Amino acid sequence: MINIEKSGTFTLGSRSVKRLGYGAMQLAGPGVFGPPKNRVAALDVLREAVAAGVNHIDTSDFYGPHITNQLIREALHPYQDDLTIVTKIGARRGDDASWLPAFSAQELTQAVHDNLRNLQRDTLDVVNLRIMFSAHGPAEGSIAEPLATLVELQRQGLVRHIGLSNVTAAQVAEAQSIASIVCVQNLYNIVNRGDDALIDSLAEQGIAYVPFFPLGGFTPLQSTGLQTAADSLKATPMQVALAWLLKRSPNILLIPGTSSVAHLHENLAAAELVLPDEAMAALNALASSVDGKNSPH
Repeated sequence: MINIEKSGTFTLGSRSVKRLGYGAMQLAGPGVFGPPKNRVAALDVLREAVAAGVNHIDTSDFYGPHITNQLIREALHPYQDDLTIVTKIGARRGDDASWLPAFSAQELTQAVHDNLRNLQRDTLDVVNLRIMFSAHGPAEGSIAEPLATLVELQRQGLVRHIGLSNVTAAQVAEAQSIASIVCVQNLYNIVNRGDDALIDSLAEQGIAYVPFFPLGGFTPLQSTGLQTAADSLKATPMQVALAWLLKRSPNILLIPGTSSVAHLHENLAAAELVLPDEAMAALNALASSVDGKNSPH
């Protein structure tokens, strides 16, 4: 029996959550668009995650769109009291499955109501404002206007806590001058270390950092190095990547995603993987300044 308690806990909004959570993005169809290939399997993964002790699920109504939240509702509603569901707004899907910015007050307000309806909640636990100024990752620019809309929705009682996604350190600072920010969600992993200073700053403030794409942006050489480390530990590359993140900083919360129960169990087993100092040194040596080029998360 996997014990994800070993991952530890950290505060997310007004609750303490286990540091190993679950990301629901992969439950939708190919390209995070349309229905899943196997609806029953998708529901099984969600139920098994919660049964295994996961109490932090990451989602968005633009996954599908609408599909992932509807699956979460079908599988888990009525929700356990300790379950924190984090969603995000700031994007929409085109008819061709493209990812499009959706920053207007009307679009952001509609997105919150879509999330409320499809998750069947009166209030959203945490809503991340996803910034899409560039298709290639965080890009500078003021986020005050869209954030003000989210703050107003929070004032109305529709949103409990506010987070940010795909942002720069300057945007985090700007946001903190406007609202209380409880988490930041960006691309970060063993070889994509651009947020090192931001993670340390957030840790000092007791703010969660939620990395996505734990295997994103690796060069072939880096992937080989990761595989070598995994082989030496009798683990999978994903397990090693997740264990490294857990050890990197106590404020890091993980949301690995999968549509397979077997893969879910593999991911959750990372909570029990101990990385000796020599393994950490080898993994840290893989770090590079190469930026990951991924679809929006």
